[in-house]
Amino acid sequence: MDLRVPSGSFFTLIGLILLGMGAFAPHMGAAPLTTENVNLYSGAAMLVFGLFLLLMAWRATRLQKGSNP
Repeated sequence: MDLRVPSGSFFTLIGLILLGMGAFAPHMGAAPLTTENVNLYSGAAMLVFGLFLLLMAWRATRLQKGSNP
């Protein structure tokens, strides 16, 4: 199994959770020294990274299947 699949799934899941918390409970995401919604921004970054890992894993399996006759 490609290591990008479980890693990508983990980052996608945690990103979705943080993105949801940032969108539906914005008062919980404020860090003590800033007014920015930290959960929203970090969740979006983790979601993008997780989806990128899953895309690269899918692309690698597709290329492996195409190269084998």
